[in-house]
Amino acid sequence: MRVGVLTGGGDCPGLNAVIRAVVLKGMDVHGWEFVGFRNGWRGPLTGESRPLGRDDVEGILTRGGTILGSSRTNPYKEEGGPDRIKAVLREQGIDALIAIGGEDTLGVAKRLTDEGVHVVGVPKTIDNDLAATDYTFGFDTAVHIATEAIDRLHTTAESHHRALVVEVMGRHAGWIALHSGLAGGASVILVPERPFSVEQVVQWVERRFEREYAPIIVVAEGALPEGGAEVLQSGEKDAFGHVRLGGVGTWLAEEISQRTGKESRAVVLGHVQRGGTPTAYDRVLATRFGLHAVDAVADGDFGVMVALRGTDIVRVKLSEATAELKTVPAERYAEAEVFFG
Repeated sequence: MRVGVLTGGGDCPGLNAVIRAVVLKGMDVHGWEFVGFRNGWRGPLTGESRPLGRDDVEGILTRGGTILGSSRTNPYKEEGGPDRIKAVLREQGIDALIAIGGEDTLGVAKRLTDEGVHVVGVPKTIDNDLAATDYTFGFDTAVHIATEAIDRLHTTAESHHRALVVEVMGRHAGWIALHSGLAGGASVILVPERPFSVEQVVQWVERRFEREYAPIIVVAEGALPEGGAEVLQSGEKDAFGHVRLGGVGTWLAEEISQRTGKESRAVVLGHVQRGGTPTAYDRVLATRFGLHAVDAVADGDFGVMVALRGTDIVRVKLSEATAELKTVPAERYAEAEVFFG
């Protein structure tokens, strides 16, 4: 059997661990050949690929990013895109495809499955917003990076008696903000799921200042002020219809300064959350996902995504995996509110 592998969407710590697990188990247990398609769905569209063997993957477990490259290419926005992919897979003798990605990448995988392409999905996103799996790899690393940044910012905020607003990733789901904010002892956590009152945030900030404690506010990039709109870094949309968010942290820091008279600064963590070495948890989870993806291919069980349920790896339909986003529920946010102000 000849199996293709691709990584789509935003890069994520742990992608290389999945590739490594897939190739090593597929070769050693089944004797398969592997082809890595370059730059997400652009690879099968254009035929750009590379062979994947033991020498290509043995040293990549600890590396961030992806050796295959990635992109936000949407084949369904390209003229004849799905048919071009099918033709490339036939030309290169690909019997099955393992697609590693988030909602957009796996949404394409689902549509291609409906058209007869043999695809198995692996969930990847630092946002942890895929509803069919308890956790996605990359999330733990992103939270660890954000938490370490918050830990470091506490000391400089206290030294200068200023408020610091930390903007983290999270377009529609605030899991990174929630977990890193709780772990880092933030004074306020703001998530996209719950529009926030600037007046309430200011009250919490002032309460902290009254106790001579420098406040840290953690805000997800997609968080919305009540009656307001998302803060856009760019109005241009990508191939999946997403605009580029960014700037809510700076906007909020300015509002806090104006309303309290206290110095306030914004720190945007941005893509640093995606980069670098994956945590041990993400390496293990990514490896397990890769091993079970190979099992699904071996069983001929296509149109599924491997998922974490409790401590077990299970298979779910791609249709279920991409049906809705997993957002922060009200009760989880209420747990964090106890610590605000």
